[in-house]
Amino acid sequence: MLARECMSYLAILLIMSLVFYTLSPALAILPVFLLLFVMFFFRNPPRQVAPNINHILSAADGTVQTIEEIEENTFIQGRAIKVSIFLSLFNAHINRSPLSGQITYTSYRPGKYLPAFKGHASDINERNTLGIENGDIKVLVHQITGFVARRIVFYYHQGDYLKQGQIFGLIKFGSCTEIIVPADTKIVVQLGQKVRAGITVIGVLMND
Repeated sequence: MLARECMSYLAILLIMSLVFYTLSPALAILPVFLLLFVMFFFRNPPRQVAPNINHILSAADGTVQTIEEIEENTFIQGRAIKVSIFLSLFNAHINRSPLSGQITYTSYRPGKYLPAFKGHASDINERNTLGIENGDIKVLVHQITGFVARRIVFYYHQGDYLKQGQIFGLIKFGSCTEIIVPADTKIVVQLGQKVRAGITVIGVLMND
């Protein structure tokens, strides 16, 4: 399965491959390689999501880069925990909802294109934000571009409802995704851990 955003790239590269091949088979090697890479990058692997109202799932495939306590004053409005996930060029770049709930906050900020693994990239780079609310639980997700990534794709709008693990967008060609959860969430991932969107449990909500 492929994300639909790759179709224009594939069409262009396929035409280039055919044109170059008619000139010389050797010339077609590069566009064919790029075509295969685009197919690999935009893959949309099926996921068997196991919904759980007490779990916060990963919103992206990648590696846990930072786990830190912060003050979040736009949506959660108080102490929170930020988990940053770095997506390399070799990760699937589909974003999935970490919990079921309504999108009650959205924000887009243009910005620069620093490498996504830089600690301050979240504060400077292009970023799309969605806040998901389920009862008393509020979770923020940041889609952040990187050095290569130049476009954020977000399929929904404020007021829409997402199921846990549902695809809500993607980031093209390398990026970072941040999940910001309530401060009393029990974080169950570690720095450097590989995670998968819609599968890996990032945190467990602590019920009163």
